[in-house]
Amino acid sequence: METYLVGGAVRDQLLGYPVHERDWVVVGATPDDMLARGFQQVGKDFPVYLHPVTREEHALARTERKQGHGYTGFAVHCAKEVTLEEDLQRRDLTINAMALDKDQRLIDPYGGERDLQQRLLRHVSDAFVEDPLRVLRTARFAARYAHLGFSVAAETLDLMTAIVDQGELAHLPAERIWTEMDRALGERNPEVFIDVLRQCGGLKKLIPELDALFGVPQPETHHPEIDSGIHTLMTLQQAVRLTPARDVRFAVLMHDLGKGTTPAHELPRHIAHEHRGIELVEAVCRRVKVPRQYRDLALKVCEYHLLCHQATGLRGKTLLKLITATDALRRGERFEAFLLACEADARGRKGQEEAPYPQADYLRQAQLLAQQVTAADFVGQGLQGKELGQAITTARIAKLEAYRQREQAL
Repeated sequence: METYLVGGAVRDQLLGYPVHERDWVVVGATPDDMLARGFQQVGKDFPVYLHPVTREEHALARTERKQGHGYTGFAVHCAKEVTLEEDLQRRDLTINAMALDKDQRLIDPYGGERDLQQRLLRHVSDAFVEDPLRVLRTARFAARYAHLGFSVAAETLDLMTAIVDQGELAHLPAERIWTEMDRALGERNPEVFIDVLRQCGGLKKLIPELDALFGVPQPETHHPEIDSGIHTLMTLQQAVRLTPARDVRFAVLMHDLGKGTTPAHELPRHIAHEHRGIELVEAVCRRVKVPRQYRDLALKVCEYHLLCHQATGLRGKTLLKLITATDALRRGERFEAFLLACEADARGRKGQEEAPYPQADYLRQAQLLAQQVTAADFVGQGLQGKELGQAITTARIAKLEAYRQREQAL
């Protein structure tokens, strides 16, 4: 019975990354052996055990044989005679198919260390095509390590394309698609995740509404980058600079979906794209089972980002409409997320990456002014119900209009 540290912990240790969790493979043992040593079994499809002291996961060495569609369609074989090399061979990428023994010696039968040095994400074997989830995982690793110069090996990208062409992505549960996407949004370069999926055809299958933006022109005066898809990725880059919040990053990814449905005769203008995009955002969120928090913010950003950009010129009534619609009066933290997404959109244009965004502070002040008007201001007048609500609204509009006029006079 031999125990080896495997997978991500080995990879990140060699890269000099902090290791947050460790996985182990046990060779030469049976389930009874593990239970006799006090391990607790947690895996149903194949034997995985928690160490009695460290609680780290230990899995018996195993091989897999494809017998159905999707990432769960495998027959798993665990036995004492399964070798470490056989267990590592079933893994996705060579950089994830290395192990360390108890003396910290590296076992690397498939060239993972070489590919780390060459900054390549390369498949271990042709069995890579048996698991469609690997398309998303590889794209996510590309996003995680892009800043180190990693890229997907050409032959691996070919296999990813083959998986897509065979229709295997259709067998992935929405929850798994979202899990990979959400994790990718948390990486340093989430735009690379989108780009890699697009290269292999996966984006068109999974989020066709987003894929449709690429190649769609915008007015060069406002968008020197011209391409709507490129603008979206630039906006995502800016969101990363502004915040680690993944719901904000998702919102900017969705904010311009309406541009993909602009009639050809209207191009390069995109009249009312913010309204056409609403149903597209809803469709993506339903299909991929996006959490409500992400969906709600994405819908607000899609519908109101143009008004946000125009904030300093809005009359009091429209300004209050924007503040109310974005829930600024009740949920300040959600309003801040909305402002960050809009700032990322404004900066996600060629030559505007460092541009100031005064609209955000302007709207924060407007939010405070509107909140200063409360029901208590009208208690002495005996107002209630609809009349009270109307009085509050009228007072807020007057306050915001006065604010606009003061600011414009400066």
